[in-house]
Amino acid sequence: MPIVLIHGWGVNAGIWQPLAEQLANNFEVITIDLPGFGLNVDCVPRDYSLENIADLIASAVTREIGKPALYLGWSLGGLVATQIALSAPEKVLGLINVASSPCFVQKDEWPGIRPEILNNFYKLLSVDTRKTIDNFLKIQAMGSPQLRTDIKTVRDLVMKHDMPSVDTLSASLKLLENVDLRGALEDLNLPALSLYGRLDTLVPKGAIAEISKISPNTHTHTFEHSSHAPFISELSQFAVVVEQWVTGQISKA
Repeated sequence: MPIVLIHGWGVNAGIWQPLAEQLANNFEVITIDLPGFGLNVDCVPRDYSLENIADLIASAVTREIGKPALYLGWSLGGLVATQIALSAPEKVLGLINVASSPCFVQKDEWPGIRPEILNNFYKLLSVDTRKTIDNFLKIQAMGSPQLRTDIKTVRDLVMKHDMPSVDTLSASLKLLENVDLRGALEDLNLPALSLYGRLDTLVPKGAIAEISKISPNTHTHTFEHSSHAPFISELSQFAVVVEQWVTGQISKA
């Protein structure tokens, strides 16, 4: 079965190397850089909307494998994967969201990222892009029992490629700030799995509970010793959960 791995904000497809190796025995693994990141650093569309990005990713996957696939999206990548499932369900065998939320920003009675945190990132991007990315990586690992190891692993994987431009980082950050797919989740009618880290500060425990309310048919699993990147912190167990869900050992209901 083909599985497409879509990365999150500020990084690139290099982040998937350890997981891709774990899944390779049971899946046809496809990793792809979001526009403006990694190998696609110079491929930036004029319209950096979620709908356009999702269409570009889905079209690239179709050209590469020519058949439907399982889509796994992490953080911002989860929004992209969900949009693909909404707009082109015939291309999607199933949806796995990792440390992702249909609405990342804190709103009335909705837990999420405080708006001032995103505002600080906007301000820092134009001053020191690399430091901003580095600080974001630290936030993603915050709370993990192996904080330094997780940060080093992620940094080593993603820094092999050119840095995205400030314009790309700002445009993609606006997706985290503005996209709200909560009302669209009820239109999803395919197998879905949501994976979280118990120590995550970007998708907190309260958000997990709210997401489950509006997406009751999605199977949920929380990794006890992970923050925002459970596929790094608990790599082997993460791969096992994905494989068990796909093979029906964990309910898809």
